[in-house]
Amino acid sequence: MSYYRTPEHRAKQAERIRRWKPWEKATGPKSEEGKRRSAMRGYKGATRELLRELARLLREQAEALKQIR
Repeated sequence: MSYYRTPEHRAKQAERIRRWKPWEKATGPKSEEGKRRSAMRGYKGATRELLRELARLLREQAEALKQIR
């Protein structure tokens, strides 16, 4: 069940958030090591790309071996 928010409610909430300014209180890693670890936290792209490249190379080698035999 969703909660319907009136335009007035949305305006009040927006004003509260602007006064609160949570973006100014945001914290994050301070050290270089912490920043590096944080930056890599969501990184998953290379793994799939490397596996696809490996699969492609193995297919090419299998085809080359078939031609030699």
